[in-house]
Amino acid sequence: MSNYKHIKLLIWVLLPLLGACTAPWNNPYLDTERLDNTMYSSFSSRPKHLDPARSYSSNEWTFIQSVYETPLQYHYLKRPYSLIPGVLERMPQVHYYNEKGDEIPASNRQSAASSEYILQIKPEVMYQNHPAFVARNLILSDDELSKINHLSDFSHVATRELVASDFVHQIKRLANPKLHSPIFSLMSEMIVGLEGLNKELKNAKGKLDLTQYQISGVKVLDKYRYSIKVKGVQEQFLYWLAMPFFTAVPPEADQFYAQQGLIDKNIVLDWYPVGTGPFQLTVNNPNKEMILEKNPNFHDEYYPSTGQASDVDNNLLIDQAKKLPFLNKVHFLLEKETAPYWNKFLQGYYDQSGISSDNFDQAIEVKAKGKTILAPRMRDKNIRLLTSDSTSVYYTAFNMLDSTVGGYTERSKLLRQAISIAINEEEYISIFRNGRGTAAHGPIPTGIFGATEDYNPFVYDEINKRKDISQAKSLLAQAGYQDGVDPVTNKPLVLYFDTTSTGADDQPRLDWIRKQFKKIDIQLVIRASSYNRLQDKMSKGQTQLFELGWNADYPDPENFLFLLYGKNSKVETGGENGANYQNARYDALFEKMKNMPNSAERQLIIDKMVAILREDAPWVWGFIPKSYGLYHQWLTNSKPHAMARNTLKYLRINPEMRDKFRTEYNQVVWWPLVILVLMLIGLIYRFRRS
Repeated sequence: MSNYKHIKLLIWVLLPLLGACTAPWNNPYLDTERLDNTMYSSFSSRPKHLDPARSYSSNEWTFIQSVYETPLQYHYLKRPYSLIPGVLERMPQVHYYNEKGDEIPASNRQSAASSEYILQIKPEVMYQNHPAFVARNLILSDDELSKINHLSDFSHVATRELVASDFVHQIKRLANPKLHSPIFSLMSEMIVGLEGLNKELKNAKGKLDLTQYQISGVKVLDKYRYSIKVKGVQEQFLYWLAMPFFTAVPPEADQFYAQQGLIDKNIVLDWYPVGTGPFQLTVNNPNKEMILEKNPNFHDEYYPSTGQASDVDNNLLIDQAKKLPFLNKVHFLLEKETAPYWNKFLQGYYDQSGISSDNFDQAIEVKAKGKTILAPRMRDKNIRLLTSDSTSVYYTAFNMLDSTVGGYTERSKLLRQAISIAINEEEYISIFRNGRGTAAHGPIPTGIFGATEDYNPFVYDEINKRKDISQAKSLLAQAGYQDGVDPVTNKPLVLYFDTTSTGADDQPRLDWIRKQFKKIDIQLVIRASSYNRLQDKMSKGQTQLFELGWNADYPDPENFLFLLYGKNSKVETGGENGANYQNARYDALFEKMKNMPNSAERQLIIDKMVAILREDAPWVWGFIPKSYGLYHQWLTNSKPHAMARNTLKYLRINPEMRDKFRTEYNQVVWWPLVILVLMLIGLIYRFRRS
């Protein structure tokens, strides 16, 4: 064959190869899935529990609250966060009773001995198809069970309607000593009869059949109604009804999964949930992937028609009143490292992403005064940046029992106020959090009822203008520490700061904290402690200053203001008031406020409480973290929500747009290969000529 024919043959071999490469070669998914209505996400560690009585982790709740439905849920768009019916027909009716059991009006509820919640569920809500609803599958022989290796091996599945007794069954499960529910202790102090049921179940022999046990405070009223009686007045109980602990679990599921042949193969409720939610878990392989698929039996639920004013401008109401969910599938892949996830996000193979500290500079530009915008590379891809304040607060606490920084004299207040001015939270956020946070002016984070936009007048001159350091020094002098000198020892004032953050990576931050105190001539000694050691020192009142954080259990101001309630003193009661702060006026207002519904009256009381705290300064009001999320243009209806974990049903994907941009983002650069091939042809030609 001539050289020309060799070259011609090589070109004819390469041309089809080049032409066949319209789809990206680096696609980690099947090519047949390119246009599927599937959202792609990830998880970094395997869920430990998927049983709603046992799970208390946000990464697990993403799956649980997509499969199960709770009586109440959070409105997706409204802020502050507000509760609406989930699988309930309407919000619960609440009745109040005195010690004699007589009903009293709601206006006198503060004196109630008990409160009863009447809950009515929606009719015609069906469970996902599941083998537990086939009676024959509940009594399988050992031989039949030996042939089952996966839930999908069952050829017969069925469904049934959700009924009120399923919710009562789940509440009984909270008392099951074998399940070790993380909220049993708390709920036993709240729900009438729960502790008694727990004691009864502890004495039970053999397999437990919860349908044979009763709980005095929880009753089935009819097919669609049930009641829960709690001790006293528990206004925050409604928030618990939006958590998975109070979802419905059908008794058939417990009976089905109690078969030893299934338990031996880890086919259990803690691994294979069964619910009425918008999705069902069809693949649970946490060493590789987890897949949620649309539940074909899901009842009618619709995208919200109302929200905030900004939601219209942000195109968050385009799908109003449309049937949920919009996605057919959500595919989660295991990604233990941030770098691979980040690269796949940039390539379009993940639809959304957080921003790690390693990737922050690639994603974000920080402008004057700490303003953040997307980096050009992100803007070129039409990626959207969404930020939101979390329902968390980080702070530095003073031990109010300490003889130097504690106490309620004018002198001690001035010392704490001076330190509060000196610790520049805005600078901290800029240096150590890439600007991801806002300085706190009190204990209640933004987005929680009770939070206001005013500023702390003891630390700031204006909302964003911290008092000058000279004012901090002046306060220190008024406190008797002129130029930072302790009048008792006639030496520089030395304070002690306990922290569990003592690794090499923490040293720059700890050095920065020392410098903040040095600005007002106070020497700070940092004492390293393990977490357990710090807790022990706090319980004994052996600290001066220490740093802590708190994340909301539920979006109510009570869940933050109780951190400074006198009866929750760490030293006296072992409570969460690590500062051991006690103020009779504050405590009286707290007791009045804690069980009030959100109202103008409640806001007025909260304002008075916060004013007391700002003056007493038991904390250095630290910062409220801000979450940053990146979203590709083909993912719509995205709005960060700090409380809800059932938000997948609101999201929408445009698969055609995604496929187009994936191809654009992942073009194979062929010219180096072409040059290499041409060089190779030339070498072959020269070699053959020689």
